[in-house]
Amino acid sequence: MVTDKKVERLENASVKLTITLDKDSVKKEYDDTVRHYSKSAQVKGFRKGKVPLEIMERKFGPSLRAEALQKLLESGLKEVLEDIEEQPLPYAQPTLTDEDIDLNPEEDLTFSVQYDVFPTIEPGEYTGLEVEEPQVEVGDEDLDRELKAIQEQNAMVQEVTDTPVEKDHIVTLDFWEVDAEGNPVPDSERQDFVFTVGSGYNFYNVDEDVIGMKPGEEKTVTKEYPEDYSFKEIAGTTKTVQIRLKTVKKRDMPELDDELAQDVSDKYKTLQDLKDDIRKRMVDTAEARVRETKSNNLVKKIVEGATLDVPDSMVRAELSQFWQDFIRQTGSTEENVMKMLTMQGKSPENLFEEWRPNAVERLKGRLVLGKIMEAENIEVTDEELEQNIRERAEESGMELEEFKGYLEQQNMTEYLRDQLRETKLFDQLFEKSKIVKGEKVKFLDLMQRKS
Repeated sequence: MVTDKKVERLENASVKLTITLDKDSVKKEYDDTVRHYSKSAQVKGFRKGKVPLEIMERKFGPSLRAEALQKLLESGLKEVLEDIEEQPLPYAQPTLTDEDIDLNPEEDLTFSVQYDVFPTIEPGEYTGLEVEEPQVEVGDEDLDRELKAIQEQNAMVQEVTDTPVEKDHIVTLDFWEVDAEGNPVPDSERQDFVFTVGSGYNFYNVDEDVIGMKPGEEKTVTKEYPEDYSFKEIAGTTKTVQIRLKTVKKRDMPELDDELAQDVSDKYKTLQDLKDDIRKRMVDTAEARVRETKSNNLVKKIVEGATLDVPDSMVRAELSQFWQDFIRQTGSTEENVMKMLTMQGKSPENLFEEWRPNAVERLKGRLVLGKIMEAENIEVTDEELEQNIRERAEESGMELEEFKGYLEQQNMTEYLRDQLRETKLFDQLFEKSKIVKGEKVKFLDLMQRKS
């Protein structure tokens, strides 16, 4: 059937595959198609199943040739793909490159398809590289911040009626815009809006304006909003807003003492126990984030020296995953996210363009690391995986078999194996890298950095 095949490498890990089928196979497929339909065709003047082939060709020729052509394309492509190294990616179906192709039953059939393949990867030099490691120390201010958060979580909230609003009070208010004549602007009213004064978590930024007000009071304020204001709907505008304060609540903060520590968890007997545990967790978190930053810095350097093209279909698949993650992070449905984007004058395509550079870099990093793992023969034994699962079960407070069942239910067992392989790889790469001290950063700044 296939008399010739040619694979041409294109840019971005794409190939053009040209296939030629012999004319005998072409004619046989066409004749078989004509005979098949002649058995059931109904043509005036002929009994069912007795329509001559030349009549069939005259009346239905174009559609018969089209169907035979489709079968030949599929069978020819299948035959070749079973025999060549250049296989299409799972999400990169071959597409016909010929704009106008027709079948002539008396001639060979030649056609071309294009598709993406797994890229050729040359990692370049990946040992002896200089890697910067940020320097971070968990300070007393970090511990104090965590302790304050615990106080707030355990605070009693009480309503007050005769106390003017102060910073950190929790207020409930109604507000609406008014025009130049003092009339309410339609659809601008918001009722029973609750926020903590000083947090800035309110649309019109009226934190300072409600300070000193008492429940039941109203106030009109005129505010100018800069061009870079966080809410684009009113950025660069001046608004007059009417505020009605309804309730004021304050938090009754508990004392930082042994009793609070015991309320947090039975494992703490004293406040010092709580402090020691918080500091340890923060140190562990900082070390993990420093390692992550160091790993990212190393991968960037390796990718800079690597040679590879990322196929477009692979980028599209990565962007599709970004989109699903984005929807999950919003905690909403895809339909609602689409509506939100429309209100902002955006579309998923706009986001894809913004995300594309990051998607390409992430893909390059994963592909290069995968190639290095193969070169270094990084493997994780079943015993190593079992030990890691046991440690994770202990950390989570779950029984081993229960934790294993959870992993299997979530299809995470092999994911853990991959994580361990990556950990092994970076341990080995760090040993062969030159680690230099980077800038000193505060714990909070380190945690707020994008990974």
